[in-house]
Amino acid sequence: VIDAISPDKDVDGFTPVNVGRMVIGEECFLPCTPAGCIEMLKSTGMPIAGKRAVVLGRSNLVGAPVARLLLNENATVTICHSKTENLPQVCAEADILIAAVGRAKMVTAEYVKEGAAVIDVGINRNEQGKLVGDVDFASVEPKAGFITPVPKGVGPMTITMLLKNTLKAYRQHEG
Repeated sequence: VIDAISPDKDVDGFTPVNVGRMVIGEECFLPCTPAGCIEMLKSTGMPIAGKRAVVLGRSNLVGAPVARLLLNENATVTICHSKTENLPQVCAEADILIAAVGRAKMVTAEYVKEGAAVIDVGINRNEQGKLVGDVDFASVEPKAGFITPVPKGVGPMTITMLLKNTLKAYRQHEG
């Protein structure tokens, strides 16, 4: 189905053409959630270039593209997943930690370096049915230099990036 979408109208940034353009650094529609993560990081004023970034999750929707966008910003990127050994220690080396693994409150304070920027992309429901992220916000917030909440963190930025891409698509086809 994705192959049927014209890359010029792919405001989600999912077509193979736009993914390929993103990978090689060409102008394209960026995937909305990963692009939103980068915009949030830039809003902190912390430089991305030269920083150690850990992406927890390797999905084609968030993990892999946000890792590529971090590389495009000259971060040193490690992608972690369920088979990563010493996961808390690897994550705790990160200046930037992106949690996109899909496990409620998996990331605790032991995963986080003092002062790190923590972006929580997770969307999970706890035992009470409440929306929670991959990050245990209460334990991580005192340690993090910047942290996004769930809800009202990455979600609104995803929508913002979708609208930005939609406006860009409109402007490209005006006239």
